[in-house]
Amino acid sequence: MTLDNRQIQFQEGLAEPLTAADLQQLQDLFEQGAFWAAGRRQEDLAVAIAHSHPVISAWDGDRLIGFARANSDGIYRATIWDVVVHPDYRGAGLGRKLVQTVLAHPQINKVERVYLMTSHQQSFYAQIGFEPNSTTTMVLHQQPAPTLAEQTAIAHE
Repeated sequence: MTLDNRQIQFQEGLAEPLTAADLQQLQDLFEQGAFWAAGRRQEDLAVAIAHSHPVISAWDGDRLIGFARANSDGIYRATIWDVVVHPDYRGAGLGRKLVQTVLAHPQINKVERVYLMTSHQQSFYAQIGFEPNSTTTMVLHQQPAPTLAEQTAIAHE
């Protein structure tokens, strides 16, 4: 796809304050462009965004077309999460620009190691400089802890 006459805007974050409309657009973007993030709830997306820095979004006018977020200690380790580009905008360099914008952010740009997880896009990330790492990554699959309200309800049964 070419973006000849489009004015694509990149910005840090979504809107302040985060609105239901923004969360709906993000949820829709994940549903359309990220099989691994389908089914995420808006409430959970709001929590993830609140605990991520930086959060980068790409817009075509008022339409959310790209998103990426990261977490970092600012010096040793960072992890990039949820890089997604709307299917209608793929192939125009937006994914690369999202990742490069995250990597250039002051919270990330001095970090010793930046991790990311991908199911099928290893060659894309290799073009940006990421390398496979099969020796240090482990995962613990946890069930979400019950909320305080759920704990209280269980205690009163």
